[in-house]
Amino acid sequence: MNLALFDFDGTITTREMFPDFMRFAVTPRRLACGKVLLAPLVAGYRLGMVPGNAVRAAIVAFGFRGVPVEDIRRAGEAFASDIIAGALRANAMEKIRWHQTKGDRVVVVSGSLEAYLAPWCKQHGLELLCSRLAATSGVLNGRYLGMQCVGKEKARRIRERYDLDEYAAVYAYGDTHEDDEMLAMADHGYFRWRAMTAVP
Repeated sequence: MNLALFDFDGTITTREMFPDFMRFAVTPRRLACGKVLLAPLVAGYRLGMVPGNAVRAAIVAFGFRGVPVEDIRRAGEAFASDIIAGALRANAMEKIRWHQTKGDRVVVVSGSLEAYLAPWCKQHGLELLCSRLAATSGVLNGRYLGMQCVGKEKARRIRERYDLDEYAAVYAYGDTHEDDEMLAMADHGYFRWRAMTAVP
């Protein structure tokens, strides 16, 4: 049996789904205010001056603080069933099915949110390691539960969950430098769907 590790945003999908989910799940008034207040931070990210994890943390804090967990769970399930299907890469889904047919263990490893990744992965019979939102008494507090599942944290969680020596080979698929550490773990790494011999 092999272990196949897939990034989600931009690898399985044609674009990042986090912004789409925020537009889907956050109230229009809060969304409008957030666009204005967080615009400098987003601009800094686009210029390469602000790391992605800092931007996501700020967006989550503004968008979800004080929102009932149940509301986000329902939004995540609807997003998974109604929106994600329109953004899937055909070649990615074919590769996932190829691994499943071979009897491989297939895992989505993503910085995206459990709210929509968990129901989507359940639909497709996939295991999941991802970012989660923290809550107090059933209400989101605007923070992540632990670290975001990107970069070194991806590799740490993979090693924590799986003994790589148990698998005949490890495959990894990614599309950004937030996947570098995961790709470096693999016997067969694919960066933007091209086979690689070293971390890009």
